[in-house]
Amino acid sequence: QVQLVESGGGLVQAGGSLRLSCAASGASGRTLSSGAMGWFRQAPGKEREFVAAISWSGSSTYYADSVKGRFVISRDNANFTMTLQMNSLKPEDTAVYYCAAQNGVYIRTAQSYYNWGQGTQVTVSS
Repeated sequence: QVQLVESGGGLVQAGGSLRLSCAASGASGRTLSSGAMGWFRQAPGKEREFVAAISWSGSSTYYADSVKGRFVISRDNANFTMTLQMNSLKPEDTAVYYCAAQNGVYIRTAQSYYNWGQGTQVTVSS
């Protein structure tokens, strides 16, 4: 099973931007995923929630209402990477962000994903 590694988190002021990256690692037989990829986040004391997802080809994208118009998801299968461009960040966006590969039916549900990364912290100050 390929390993997923997130990077790009950090501390930013409200209204600022960050770009998160999810990379697939492995010496051979490496793929980002054979299906959709997604981003989820988990804030302190909260359950993991859906942020965005993208199909294998990148032709279909999905966003949570709370981030639509501010975040943009993309993937580069040739380079085994997926990105989440986050703009106009709000303090409510503060969370640990995880990337994952989908193997289930419901694209907005965490239980439909497997092979999770370790997460990267995003902190937005007011």
